[in-house]
Amino acid sequence: MSARLDDLLSRTESRDAVVGIIGLGYVGLPLAVEVARSGFRALGFDISERVVEGVLGGRSHVQDVSSEVLGAFVGEGLLSATTDFSRLAECDAVCICVPTPLNKIKDPDLSFVVNASEGIARTLRPGQLVILESTTFPGTTRDVVLPILEEGGLKAGEDFFVCFSPERVDPGNPVWHTRNTPKVIGGITAGCLQAGEALYGRVFDTLVPVESAEAAELVKVYENTFRMINIALANELAQACEKLRVDVWDVIEAAATKPFGFMKFTPGPGLGGHCIPLDPHYLSWKMRTLEFRTRMIELASEINGEMPAFVVGKVADALNDESKAVRGSDVLVLGVAYKKNIDDLRESPALDIMRLLQDKGARVSFHDPFCEAIHDDGHTPLKGLPMASQVLTEERLAAADVVVVVTDHTTVDYARVAEHARLVVDTRGVMRRHPGAARVVGLSGVATPPPAALHALAGLAVVG
Repeated sequence: MSARLDDLLSRTESRDAVVGIIGLGYVGLPLAVEVARSGFRALGFDISERVVEGVLGGRSHVQDVSSEVLGAFVGEGLLSATTDFSRLAECDAVCICVPTPLNKIKDPDLSFVVNASEGIARTLRPGQLVILESTTFPGTTRDVVLPILEEGGLKAGEDFFVCFSPERVDPGNPVWHTRNTPKVIGGITAGCLQAGEALYGRVFDTLVPVESAEAAELVKVYENTFRMINIALANELAQACEKLRVDVWDVIEAAATKPFGFMKFTPGPGLGGHCIPLDPHYLSWKMRTLEFRTRMIELASEINGEMPAFVVGKVADALNDESKAVRGSDVLVLGVAYKKNIDDLRESPALDIMRLLQDKGARVSFHDPFCEAIHDDGHTPLKGLPMASQVLTEERLAAADVVVVVTDHTTVDYARVAEHARLVVDTRGVMRRHPGAARVVGLSGVATPPPAALHALAGLAVVG
């Protein structure tokens, strides 16, 4: 064991190590809190003065971190934040938690990772540990980050230590959070892995060490590629069920009763969030550089990408059955976050659905108990969208020509929707549990008459 590794391990064991976190967003701020909870001093870095001022004031901007908890750690001196990146020199370990978006042609944009690495390199000193958490393609840590860090002459594995440990944040999940989600980690060398395990073994409940940084990078993109492909299969099943006039939700629920060999995935209006729509393309891009085509990723991406247009087609058909055109119709969208019970709009299919409806001349408004406003994301231009009041009134539901359920927040009163809306297009299957006066159209079913018109078949009025 080198003297530098021995010293780092000693500072980690005694909780004297200072841990820097670059990027205080959905990943970085929860990590900073867990670092502080573990007894280390956490120093957060962000380019946003607003974010840093909020953290220093004990005000959380991340749903999964309460201001009460954040403020307590700030008050104890265990957590601080700064925009001064020269203070990276104070840190014994630095975790990189910055965005890794795709550009317009779905190639990885590593500019944030490169900038963070260059910032660390300017103050890098012997004995420091650097852990990249940002999701990326296999080879990024070794081929992109490492050369930047070694430009000053220090050598990884001897003078300093480098690992990759993919974030596994699931915003809004009440059970699995930063600390108790098993943490995968791989190092550039065996010594690097030892340093990373020593720190993260005191922050996370369970560590899953793998043989290399590349293996850890591949774990993350494989996890979300698995989900993306299976969601695409469920979405294709929904379209097949429409042709067969079969309720897709009945099929999926029945299949899920099999106790082996099946994992339940459900269809929806499209993919959202920063992980599932993006991560598979990191792997796809990397494999193209090796002259290998990831055909399943490409096909699944195509199927999922078609879902917003498929939903808009369902809306148009449902209105047509009412002798109404999309142009001029009052469309109320329920839920705009990319998944239920969170306020995250990143890559939300609701944005594409509303844009397509506006392009067809619809008058679109939305209701979302978690999102009070929609900000233009730069590539999904939306005309000014009025928000229905935070309280979803009977009058607003009755006034809409069609209500489109895009995100199934559990705080929405769907029984009230079923009772007072005239027509509902349900992309999540949530209305199946709330029969009422509304005529409901699902992803796989044709429009059905309201229960009052069916009398004895009232319980079957909603089709998936």
